[in-house]
Amino acid sequence: MSRELTPQETAERSLIKTYRKSIWNPFIAAVKRYELIEPGDRIAVCISGGKDSVILAKLMQELQRHTSQPFELVFTVMDPGYKPENRKLIEDNAALLGIPITIFDSDIFNVTVSVEKNPCYLCARMRRGFLYAKAQELGCNKIALGHHFSDVIETTVMGLFYGGQLQAMPPKLRSKNFPGMELIRPLYCVHEDAIIAWKNYNHLQFLQCACRFTEEREAAGDGVGRSKRQEIKMLLRELKKTNPNIEKSVFQGINGLQLDTFPGFKHRGVFHSFPELYNHPDWFAGETKSEEISEEL
Repeated sequence: MSRELTPQETAERSLIKTYRKSIWNPFIAAVKRYELIEPGDRIAVCISGGKDSVILAKLMQELQRHTSQPFELVFTVMDPGYKPENRKLIEDNAALLGIPITIFDSDIFNVTVSVEKNPCYLCARMRRGFLYAKAQELGCNKIALGHHFSDVIETTVMGLFYGGQLQAMPPKLRSKNFPGMELIRPLYCVHEDAIIAWKNYNHLQFLQCACRFTEEREAAGDGVGRSKRQEIKMLLRELKKTNPNIEKSVFQGINGLQLDTFPGFKHRGVFHSFPELYNHPDWFAGETKSEEISEEL
Protein backbone atom coordinates (compact mmCIF):
# COMPACT_ATOMS: atom_id res chain seq x y z
CA MET A 1 0.00 0.00 0.00
CA SER A 2 1.44 3.34 -1.06
CA ARG A 3 2.14 6.01 1.54
CA GLU A 4 -0.03 9.12 1.54
CA LEU A 5 1.90 12.17 0.44
CA THR A 6 2.31 15.19 2.70
CA PRO A 7 1.06 18.60 1.49
CA GLN A 8 4.67 19.55 0.79
CA GLU A 9 5.30 16.44 -1.29
CA THR A 10 2.02 16.88 -3.18
CA ALA A 11 2.84 20.50 -4.00
CA GLU A 12 6.33 19.60 -5.18
CA ARG A 13 5.19 16.64 -7.26
CA SER A 14 2.44 18.67 -8.92
CA LEU A 15 4.99 21.22 -10.13
CA ILE A 16 7.04 18.55 -11.87
CA LYS A 17 4.18 16.37 -13.13
CA THR A 18 0.66 17.87 -13.17
CA TYR A 19 1.86 21.38 -14.08
CA ARG A 20 5.05 20.44 -15.89
CA LYS A 21 3.93 21.93 -19.21
CA SER A 22 2.38 25.14 -17.85
CA ILE A 23 4.74 25.94 -14.94
CA TRP A 24 7.93 23.88 -14.74
CA ASN A 25 8.87 24.03 -18.44
CA PRO A 26 8.29 27.81 -18.80
CA PHE A 27 10.23 28.36 -15.56
CA ILE A 28 13.21 26.38 -16.87
CA ALA A 29 12.91 28.10 -20.26
CA ALA A 30 13.21 31.56 -18.66
CA VAL A 31 16.16 30.53 -16.50
CA LYS A 32 18.02 29.24 -19.56
CA ARG A 33 16.91 31.81 -22.14
CA TYR A 34 17.82 34.82 -20.02
CA GLU A 35 20.77 33.19 -18.18
CA LEU A 36 19.31 33.98 -14.76
CA ILE A 37 21.25 31.51 -12.62
CA GLU A 38 24.95 30.66 -12.71
CA PRO A 39 27.04 28.12 -10.79
CA GLY A 40 28.13 29.53 -7.44
CA ASP A 41 25.27 32.01 -7.14
CA ARG A 42 23.87 32.68 -3.69
CA ILE A 43 20.31 33.81 -4.29
CA ALA A 44 17.90 35.45 -1.87
CA VAL A 45 14.40 34.32 -2.84
CA CYS A 46 12.18 37.15 -1.62
CA ILE A 47 8.86 35.91 -0.26
CA SER A 48 5.98 38.32 0.28
CA GLY A 49 3.55 35.59 1.31
CA GLY A 50 1.57 35.74 -1.92
CA LYS A 51 1.09 32.88 -4.39
CA ASP A 52 3.74 34.13 -6.83
CA SER A 53 6.66 34.37 -4.41
CA VAL A 54 5.77 31.08 -2.72
CA ILE A 55 5.61 29.11 -5.97
CA LEU A 56 8.90 30.76 -6.96
CA ALA A 57 10.44 29.45 -3.74
CA LYS A 58 9.24 25.92 -4.47
CA LEU A 59 10.47 26.04 -8.07
CA MET A 60 13.88 27.27 -6.97
CA GLN A 61 14.07 24.45 -4.44
CA GLU A 62 13.22 21.91 -7.13
CA LEU A 63 15.77 23.37 -9.53
CA GLN A 64 18.47 23.31 -6.85
CA ARG A 65 17.60 19.67 -6.15
CA HIS A 66 17.83 18.56 -9.78
CA THR A 67 20.51 20.79 -11.32
CA SER A 68 24.11 19.83 -12.01
CA GLN A 69 25.11 23.50 -11.65
CA PRO A 70 25.23 24.08 -7.86
CA PHE A 71 23.93 27.31 -6.34
CA GLU A 72 22.75 28.38 -2.88
CA LEU A 73 19.35 29.64 -1.76
CA VAL A 74 18.25 31.86 1.11
CA PHE A 75 14.54 32.48 1.68
CA THR A 76 13.83 35.93 3.08
CA VAL A 77 10.55 37.46 4.21
CA MET A 78 10.31 41.17 4.91
CA ASP A 79 7.47 42.11 7.26
CA PRO A 80 6.54 45.69 6.28
CA GLY A 81 4.03 45.94 9.11
CA TYR A 82 1.62 43.03 8.66
CA LYS A 83 -1.15 42.32 11.09
CA PRO A 84 -0.28 39.35 13.37
CA GLU A 85 -2.71 37.03 11.57
CA ASN A 86 -1.14 37.84 8.19
CA ARG A 87 2.37 37.17 9.44
CA LYS A 88 1.18 33.90 10.93
CA LEU A 89 -0.29 32.86 7.57
CA ILE A 90 3.12 33.34 5.95
CA GLU A 91 4.83 31.33 8.68
CA ASP A 92 2.25 28.54 8.50
CA ASN A 93 2.49 28.24 4.71
CA ALA A 94 6.30 28.16 4.87
CA ALA A 95 6.16 25.35 7.44
CA LEU A 96 3.53 23.45 5.44
CA LEU A 97 5.55 23.63 2.22
CA GLY A 98 9.01 23.13 3.69
CA ILE A 99 10.44 26.58 2.99
CA PRO A 100 13.04 27.63 5.62
CA ILE A 101 12.29 31.35 5.82
CA THR A 102 14.15 34.13 7.62
CA ILE A 103 11.87 37.04 8.62
CA PHE A 104 13.05 40.60 9.21
CA ASP A 105 10.98 43.67 10.07
CA SER A 106 10.57 47.11 8.52
CA ASP A 107 8.19 50.06 8.94
CA ILE A 108 7.26 50.52 5.29
CA PHE A 109 3.48 50.43 5.83
CA ASN A 110 3.76 53.20 8.44
CA VAL A 111 5.66 55.36 5.97
CA THR A 112 3.49 54.77 2.90
CA VAL A 113 0.10 54.93 4.65
CA SER A 114 0.33 58.74 4.80
CA VAL A 115 1.38 59.12 1.15
CA GLU A 116 -1.42 59.96 -1.27
CA LYS A 117 0.54 60.16 -4.53
CA ASN A 118 1.90 56.86 -5.92
CA PRO A 119 2.00 54.99 -2.57
CA CYS A 120 2.35 51.60 -4.32
CA TYR A 121 5.37 52.83 -6.28
CA LEU A 122 6.98 54.16 -3.09
CA CYS A 123 6.21 50.92 -1.26
CA ALA A 124 7.75 48.82 -4.05
CA ARG A 125 10.90 50.96 -4.14
CA MET A 126 11.32 50.83 -0.38
CA ARG A 127 10.71 47.08 -0.29
CA ARG A 128 13.33 46.49 -2.95
CA GLY A 129 15.88 48.61 -1.10
CA PHE A 130 15.30 46.66 2.11
CA LEU A 131 15.53 43.34 0.25
CA TYR A 132 18.78 44.25 -1.50
CA ALA A 133 20.34 45.37 1.80
CA LYS A 134 19.28 42.21 3.63
CA ALA A 135 20.41 39.95 0.79
CA GLN A 136 23.79 41.63 0.70
CA GLU A 137 24.06 41.24 4.46
CA LEU A 138 23.39 37.50 4.01
CA GLY A 139 26.18 37.20 1.44
CA CYS A 140 23.93 36.91 -1.61
CA ASN A 141 24.75 38.21 -5.07
CA LYS A 142 21.19 38.03 -6.44
CA ILE A 143 17.62 38.53 -5.31
CA ALA A 144 14.80 36.61 -7.01
CA LEU A 145 11.34 38.20 -7.25
CA GLY A 146 8.03 36.55 -8.18
CA HIS A 147 7.06 38.71 -11.16
CA HIS A 148 5.45 36.47 -13.78
CA PHE A 149 4.48 36.62 -17.47
CA SER A 150 1.20 38.40 -16.75
CA ASP A 151 3.01 41.06 -14.69
CA VAL A 152 5.31 41.70 -17.65
CA ILE A 153 2.39 42.20 -20.04
CA GLU A 154 0.37 44.36 -17.63
CA THR A 155 3.38 46.56 -16.85
CA THR A 156 4.07 47.10 -20.54
CA VAL A 157 0.46 48.03 -21.36
CA MET A 158 0.07 50.17 -18.24
CA GLY A 159 3.22 52.13 -19.07
CA LEU A 160 1.99 52.78 -22.60
CA PHE A 161 -1.56 53.77 -21.58
CA TYR A 162 -0.81 55.77 -18.45
CA GLY A 163 2.92 56.53 -18.47
CA GLY A 164 3.35 57.63 -22.07
CA GLN A 165 6.23 55.20 -22.61
CA LEU A 166 6.83 51.85 -24.24
CA GLN A 167 8.84 50.18 -21.52
CA ALA A 168 8.96 46.52 -20.51
CA MET A 169 10.00 44.67 -17.36
CA PRO A 170 13.41 43.04 -17.97
CA PRO A 171 14.04 39.44 -16.82
CA LYS A 172 17.10 40.57 -14.87
CA LEU A 173 18.91 43.78 -14.06
CA ARG A 174 21.91 45.07 -12.15
CA SER A 175 21.39 47.15 -9.04
CA LYS A 176 22.59 50.76 -9.24
CA ASN A 177 22.72 51.25 -5.48
CA PHE A 178 24.09 47.87 -4.44
CA PRO A 179 27.22 47.06 -6.48
CA GLY A 180 27.58 43.42 -7.42
CA MET A 181 23.90 42.66 -6.82
CA GLU A 182 21.43 41.55 -9.49
CA LEU A 183 17.66 41.12 -9.56
CA ILE A 184 16.25 38.11 -11.43
CA ARG A 185 12.68 37.14 -12.39
CA PRO A 186 12.58 33.35 -12.94
CA LEU A 187 8.78 33.31 -13.41
CA TYR A 188 9.14 35.56 -16.47
CA CYS A 189 7.51 33.01 -18.81
CA VAL A 190 4.96 31.54 -16.36
CA HIS A 191 1.34 32.68 -16.75
CA GLU A 192 -0.58 33.80 -13.68
CA ASP A 193 -3.51 31.52 -14.59
CA ALA A 194 -1.21 28.50 -14.21
CA ILE A 195 -0.04 29.70 -10.79
CA ILE A 196 -3.64 30.11 -9.67
CA ALA A 197 -4.47 26.62 -10.94
CA TRP A 198 -1.54 25.15 -8.96
CA LYS A 199 -2.65 27.02 -5.84
CA ASN A 200 -6.21 25.71 -6.14
CA TYR A 201 -5.06 22.17 -6.96
CA ASN A 202 -3.12 22.09 -3.70
CA HIS A 203 -5.89 23.83 -1.68
CA LEU A 204 -3.53 26.61 -0.60
CA GLN A 205 -4.45 30.05 0.71
CA PHE A 206 -1.94 32.87 0.42
CA LEU A 207 -1.59 36.45 1.58
CA GLN A 208 -2.71 39.35 -0.59
CA CYS A 209 -0.90 42.69 -0.37
CA ALA A 210 -2.56 43.34 3.03
CA CYS A 211 -2.24 47.14 2.89
CA ARG A 212 -5.07 49.69 2.96
CA PHE A 213 -5.10 50.02 -0.84
CA THR A 214 -5.76 46.32 -1.29
CA GLU A 215 -8.54 46.55 1.27
CA GLU A 216 -10.11 49.44 -0.66
CA ARG A 217 -9.96 47.45 -3.90
CA GLU A 218 -11.71 44.51 -2.29
CA ALA A 219 -14.34 46.85 -0.84
CA ALA A 220 -14.97 48.39 -4.26
CA GLY A 221 -16.52 45.11 -5.39
CA ASP A 222 -15.40 45.50 -9.01
CA GLY A 223 -11.86 44.15 -8.61
CA VAL A 224 -10.42 47.52 -9.61
CA GLY A 225 -10.76 50.09 -6.85
CA ARG A 226 -8.01 52.68 -7.25
CA SER A 227 -5.53 50.33 -8.93
CA LYS A 228 -4.59 51.00 -12.54
CA ARG A 229 -2.87 47.62 -12.68
CA GLN A 230 -6.14 45.88 -11.82
CA GLU A 231 -7.86 47.99 -14.46
CA ILE A 232 -5.37 46.81 -17.09
CA LYS A 233 -5.70 43.22 -15.88
CA MET A 234 -9.46 43.35 -16.42
CA LEU A 235 -9.05 45.03 -19.82
CA LEU A 236 -6.70 42.28 -21.01
CA ARG A 237 -9.12 39.68 -19.69
CA GLU A 238 -11.88 41.16 -21.83
CA LEU A 239 -9.67 41.42 -24.92
CA LYS A 240 -8.65 37.77 -24.55
CA LYS A 241 -12.27 36.76 -25.12
CA THR A 242 -11.98 37.76 -28.78
CA ASN A 243 -8.20 37.35 -29.13
CA PRO A 244 -6.83 34.57 -26.88
CA ASN A 245 -3.28 35.27 -28.07
CA ILE A 246 -3.19 38.95 -27.20
CA GLU A 247 -0.75 38.54 -24.29
CA LYS A 248 1.47 36.34 -26.42
CA SER A 249 1.53 39.03 -29.11
CA VAL A 250 2.59 41.71 -26.61
CA PHE A 251 5.29 39.42 -25.23
CA GLN A 252 6.63 38.66 -28.71
CA GLY A 253 6.58 42.38 -29.42
CA ILE A 254 8.81 43.30 -26.49
CA ASN A 255 11.16 40.40 -27.27
CA GLY A 256 11.54 41.46 -30.90
CA LEU A 257 11.32 45.25 -30.77
CA GLN A 258 11.84 46.86 -34.18
CA LEU A 259 13.77 49.96 -33.17
CA ASP A 260 14.24 51.14 -36.75
CA THR A 261 10.47 51.77 -36.95
CA PHE A 262 10.35 54.13 -33.96
CA PRO A 263 10.49 57.94 -34.28
CA GLY A 264 12.68 58.06 -31.21
CA PHE A 265 13.89 56.08 -28.20
CA LYS A 266 16.02 56.29 -25.08
CA HIS A 267 19.13 54.22 -24.51
CA ARG A 268 20.86 54.43 -21.13
CA GLY A 269 18.98 57.63 -20.39
CA VAL A 270 19.97 59.37 -23.65
CA PHE A 271 17.18 60.29 -26.07
CA HIS A 272 17.77 59.64 -29.78
CA SER A 273 15.49 61.69 -32.04
CA PHE A 274 13.98 60.79 -35.39
CA PRO A 275 16.12 63.23 -37.46
CA GLU A 276 19.27 61.87 -35.81
CA LEU A 277 18.28 58.29 -36.62
CA TYR A 278 16.94 59.03 -40.09
CA ASN A 279 20.18 60.72 -41.14
CA HIS A 280 22.34 57.93 -39.75
CA PRO A 281 23.78 55.97 -42.71
CA ASP A 282 23.07 52.57 -41.16
CA TRP A 283 19.67 53.21 -39.61
CA PHE A 284 16.93 53.85 -42.17
CA ALA A 285 17.74 51.78 -45.24
CA GLY A 286 14.28 51.72 -46.81
CA GLU A 287 10.76 50.45 -46.25
CA THR A 288 10.22 48.22 -43.26
CA LYS A 289 8.07 45.18 -42.67
CA SER A 290 5.73 47.22 -40.46
CA GLU A 291 4.98 49.55 -43.37
CA GLU A 292 4.05 46.57 -45.51
CA ILE A 293 1.73 45.31 -42.77
CA SER A 294 0.08 48.71 -42.29
CA GLU A 295 -0.64 48.90 -46.02
CA GLU A 296 -2.32 45.49 -45.87
CA LEU A 297 -4.49 46.63 -42.97
